[in-house]
Amino acid sequence: MKSTLGLLLLLALPLVGACGDRNAETSAEPAAPGGGNGTQQSRPLMISAIPDQDPEKLQRLYGKVSTYLSKELGVPVEYRPVNNYTASVTAFKVGDLDLVWYGGLTGVQARLQVPGAEPLAQRDVDEKFHSVFIANKKSGITDLQGVKGRTFTFGSESSTSGRLMPQYFLKQAGITPADFKGEAGFSENHDKTLDLVAAGTYDAGAMNEQVWKKRLAAGTAHADRVRVIHTTPPYHDYHWVLNPEVAKRYGPDFPGKVRQALLKLDASNPEHAEILDLFSAKKFIPTKADNYRQIEAVGREEDLIK
Repeated sequence: MKSTLGLLLLLALPLVGACGDRNAETSAEPAAPGGGNGTQQSRPLMISAIPDQDPEKLQRLYGKVSTYLSKELGVPVEYRPVNNYTASVTAFKVGDLDLVWYGGLTGVQARLQVPGAEPLAQRDVDEKFHSVFIANKKSGITDLQGVKGRTFTFGSESSTSGRLMPQYFLKQAGITPADFKGEAGFSENHDKTLDLVAAGTYDAGAMNEQVWKKRLAAGTAHADRVRVIHTTPPYHDYHWVLNPEVAKRYGPDFPGKVRQALLKLDASNPEHAEILDLFSAKKFIPTKADNYRQIEAVGREEDLIK
């Protein structure tokens, strides 16, 4: 009996040793930066943006932003395009996106759905942003009241500068979508709004002032066929929003590092200047949730925020 028991103990020793070796290997794995685990760290920092312009332009811009942030933060960064504004908010909510360039409305929607989400920075132009109303010159429309009884297109349905604020300021001027000829259109982005009005598909439309200026400077604004008939009062608009899960992966100081990397962009640096030019900005500045209270109030008034 004793000899049998001894034999069993001898056979078990290699198994105990093997388990011990595996445990030692596991405990010897280096901890991920910021206290995260290896599985979390293996996923790049996913950035994205609302699809407010031509997709090729966005790919070029955010490819450069990804490269810049990766160098500044010391982590892999990847740009993931989305099909529409709603998709960007949904992906942020479920944690598929970490850092997103939102418009005022989508930024508020994202933060309301993700407690702890933090607005980090906005462009210098975003603290006093404007929309412009444009019209096809052949339509004869020269002012805002002239859009009554005419065909009209907004940008995306969830666009701050292409729909929410233009609709709000139209209401302030006594004009509602019911005053248009037929139902208002919704183009996919600001570039398409401009092109549709230039083509005469719609008599008039509303778009982002910065996109208008950019197209005008590039000579692609169809200035021979389109005119600006009204510019809105200023409001806060675009901003970067960070998902709170990022701090769990990279550490509590990581959000501050991301903000600093964005604020560090300097127009005197050629590499930075290229990024800022694509953003139509001279620099990024800090922002906070309170800056978007007007957007939230208007969003609720227009039933775009529940």
